[in-house]
Amino acid sequence: MLLRGLKAYTYNLTAVVTVADDGGSSGRLRRSMGILPPGDIRNCLAALSNDEALLTQLFQYRFANGGADLDGHSFGNLFISALSELTGSFEEAIAESGRVLSVHGRVLPSSLHDVRLVADIVPPNSTQEIRVSGESRIPTMRGRIRRVWLEPDHPPAFPAVIKALLSADIIIIGPGSLYTSILPNLLVPDITAAIRASQAFKIYIANVATQPGETDGFSCADHVQAIEEHIGSGLFDVIVCNANCDDALLDGMSWVKLDDDLMPNYAVYQGDLISTEEPWHHDESKLAQVLIDIYQDRTATLADSV
Repeated sequence: MLLRGLKAYTYNLTAVVTVADDGGSSGRLRRSMGILPPGDIRNCLAALSNDEALLTQLFQYRFANGGADLDGHSFGNLFISALSELTGSFEEAIAESGRVLSVHGRVLPSSLHDVRLVADIVPPNSTQEIRVSGESRIPTMRGRIRRVWLEPDHPPAFPAVIKALLSADIIIIGPGSLYTSILPNLLVPDITAAIRASQAFKIYIANVATQPGETDGFSCADHVQAIEEHIGSGLFDVIVCNANCDDALLDGMSWVKLDDDLMPNYAVYQGDLISTEEPWHHDESKLAQVLIDIYQDRTATLADSV
């Protein structure tokens, strides 16, 4: 996870997490307890933890032999859910969990409202769209995603997120699942407006490889175009795309390659960004170093122009 790489350079980090997740342990807790999904938030807290000590491992522990009620749940999800009930506040539960884990930085939900992700998808060998409701169901349809949106529409952003975006030096969007992780945050209108209004340097990181059922056959430009089709153009200052496409990928994946369509409209950085163990993922240290270098080059250029 990119957060692990970035915390080697700064503790002044804020992760903004979608609340549209409805699968797995998070989905079960969301349905049974009526809380916002804790899973993605848990992962970010663990990534920002001071170390990978036993407490962090415990937070990520997933029950496998606990019977029907516990199987599949992670301890951290249950912990955040319990704290949410004890404090009466989901955001306070996140903050307290961060203190327990000695987190360097903050993790914020994009909204405190219960939202559902919906998509119009064209199945293979069809011209007819079908409507799919639920973040976890969308990639399983194996079709071409035409558009996604949140229901209810226009949920208000968590105010702390807007404050963080407006005061940020650098805003990084990605890497992550394009339609089910990146766009759900950007579909909160206040968040996109705050990103546009912010004086921060804005970077989009394209995924290394396509995600089966979600971005099959996509290039780097296809990722950017999908975002622009949903929220408009001009959001990013720099696009970061991997250039090392030599390793083997898992079945159903293909490399997300840079194409000439991006060059006239965006500054683009290309480099070897892949993990040696899992080349379909970024290497968190390589990626963090690139982002720091890009930002330092930008600040040096601004200083020279003064």
